[in-house]
Amino acid sequence: MTITLRDLLNDGKVHVLDGAMGTMLYSKGFFLNVCYDELNVKQPKLVQEVHEAYVRAGAELLETNTFGANPVKLRTFGLADDTEQINRTAAELARKASAGRASVVGAIGPLGVRLEPFGALSREEAFAHFQRQVQGLVAGGVDGFILETFSDVDEIHQALRAVQSVSDLPVIAQMTIGDDGLTHYGTAPETFAKQLAEWGAAVIGVNCSVGPAGVLEAVEKLVKATDRPISAVPNAGLPKDVGDRKIYLASPEYMASYARRMIEAGARIVGGCCGTTPEHIKKIRDYVASVVPRHQPVVQTRETIAPPAGVKEVPLATRSHWGAKLAAGKLVTSVEIVPPKGVDPTPMLEQCRALKAAGVDAVNVPDGPRAQSRMGVLPSAILIQKEVGIETVIHYCCRDRNLLGMLSDILGAHAAGLRNILIITGDPPKMGPYPEATAVFDIDSIGLTNLVYRLNHGLDPGNNPIGAPTRWAIGVGVNPGAVELDRELSRFHWKVDAGAEFAVTQPVFDVRQLESFLKRVETYRIPIVAGIWPLVSLRNAEFLANEVPGVVVPPEVLERMRRAQDKGKEAALAEGVKIAREMFQQVKGSVQGVQVSAPFGRVEVALEVFG
Repeated sequence: MTITLRDLLNDGKVHVLDGAMGTMLYSKGFFLNVCYDELNVKQPKLVQEVHEAYVRAGAELLETNTFGANPVKLRTFGLADDTEQINRTAAELARKASAGRASVVGAIGPLGVRLEPFGALSREEAFAHFQRQVQGLVAGGVDGFILETFSDVDEIHQALRAVQSVSDLPVIAQMTIGDDGLTHYGTAPETFAKQLAEWGAAVIGVNCSVGPAGVLEAVEKLVKATDRPISAVPNAGLPKDVGDRKIYLASPEYMASYARRMIEAGARIVGGCCGTTPEHIKKIRDYVASVVPRHQPVVQTRETIAPPAGVKEVPLATRSHWGAKLAAGKLVTSVEIVPPKGVDPTPMLEQCRALKAAGVDAVNVPDGPRAQSRMGVLPSAILIQKEVGIETVIHYCCRDRNLLGMLSDILGAHAAGLRNILIITGDPPKMGPYPEATAVFDIDSIGLTNLVYRLNHGLDPGNNPIGAPTRWAIGVGVNPGAVELDRELSRFHWKVDAGAEFAVTQPVFDVRQLESFLKRVETYRIPIVAGIWPLVSLRNAEFLANEVPGVVVPPEVLERMRRAQDKGKEAALAEGVKIAREMFQQVKGSVQGVQVSAPFGRVEVALEVFG
C-alpha cells in the first residue's frame, strides 16, 4: 500500500521530509554547470540511489529531483521542450525508490526571473510555465506537491494556481526568508501564512536561505498566524567558502536538535534543505521519534478504564512496601544505583546491601541512562531483590523497545516479583557513545503509563482480559527545571490522567524552583519524590549545569563548589554532600520522598545525605 501525502497530513503526527538532492549530486562529481534536472533522464540510476538513501535514513516524504525543471530554467540548457518528460521521469524514479514506504511529492521551485510589476514576465505566463511542470509530475505519479524557496508571494500564487488547475492533490507551500526573518520582497511570515492559507495550501512553511535558528523563529510566528500544518526545512547552516566550494557546516546532531525544537514549537513536517544529507535526516528521524512516538495508541483517561467482571484493582497500599508508604503519606527514601557495564553484578549487590543495612526503602535502578550500554534493568533489579532482599524501583525506558516488547518485559518482570516502576521516554541514542544505535520510541511515557494502568486493571493494550491484574506502583518522571515548563506540565497532566501514582523529579538544586513547581502541580494530588544529586567536584557541577538538559544548578551553588574546589578534592566532595544534605532538610517537609544518586557508585556519599 502506497503512503500518500494526504495520509500523512490526516494522521495528526509529525513526519520527516528528505534532505538535499543537489548537495548529494554535487558530492558525486556533478558540478554547477550541469543541469541537475536533466540527470533524471541521463543518470536515472544515480538519482534513484539518492532517493533510496533518504528512504533508508527514515524520510517519509521524497521530493522529486525537479526543483529547476520548469521551461524557463530548462531553456538555458536547451531543454524547454523536454519539460514534461523530465518531470514525469523524475516522479517515476522517486516512486520506484520509495517502494511504498514514503510519499512522493513533486518539487517545484521559482522560475528564476522576476514577475510583473518587478520584471517582464506576466503572471499568466508564469502560470503556464508552472502548469507544464505540474502536468509532467502528475503523469509520473506524485501524490502531492511541494512549492519551495519562493521569495515572491505573487509567484508562489501562480504555482499554486497551476497545481490546482490540473489536480486536487495537497500542496506544501514554502517561502524562503533572510536573516531579517522576511522574504527577499519584505513579506513577513505572518502575512504570507494568511495569504497561502486563503489560496488553499494544505501545509505552510519555510525552507532554505537560513539555518535552523532562523527557521525556528519563523515557525514560532507561523503557528500563531494559521491553523494549517507547518513545515520547517532549513539549510545546514549558512554556507562557508572553502577553496572554490561552498560547504555547509551544521552537523547532523545540531540540525536534529533544532528539528526537535521546531516540533515542540508546532512544526508538523521537518527535513533539510541545502547542505543536508541522509546522515542529517537519520539524526532528525531519531529526534522526531523521541518527541513524537511512531505508534500512538489511544491514551484513555484512567476514569474510563474498568476491569473485567470479577477483577479488582489491587490497592496501592498492598502492592509493595514502597506503595504502602506512599499510600500512608510517609516519606520514602531511595538511592539510585546504576547497573554494571559488564557481567559481574557483585559490586552492585554490595552497594545494595549497604543501602539495606542503612534502612533505605528502595534501590532505584536506571535503564540505559544517557543511552549508555549497561546490564539490563530487569535482570539487575531481579538480582537485587533476590540476593539482597531490598525493593527496587525500576526505571523503564521507551527508547529501545516496541509496544509488544515492552508488554512482554513488564509482564515477565511482574512474574519475577518486581512491583515498582518509573516510566520514562528516554534519551535519544546520540546522547550516548553509540550514536548509530537505532531508537525505537514506539510509544512514549504517557502511552506506556496508560498500558501499565490497564494491566493493573486486568486488561492488555487491546482491552482484552489477562486474568489476574498486575500490582505495579506506577511512577513517572517530571522536570521542575524544564526549559519549556508549560509543555512539561502539560505532559505531566497527561501522565497523571493516564494512571501515574507517583512522580520522581530530575535532580533539584534550587529549593525555590522546586517550591514553585510543587504549587503548580498540587491540584494533581500525586506524591512527588525529589531527586537529589550530591556534587563531587566543580567539574561535576559544571557538567550538570551546562551539559545535562533540564538540570538547573544555581550560580550560588556553582560558586560554593568553586570555592571548595580551590581547597582541594576532598573539600569539594564535602561541600557537595553538604549542599545535598541542606536540600534534603529543606524539601523533605514539602515532598513525599527523596531519590538520592550515588555518584560514581559511592553509596557512602549518598547515605551521608540522609544523615
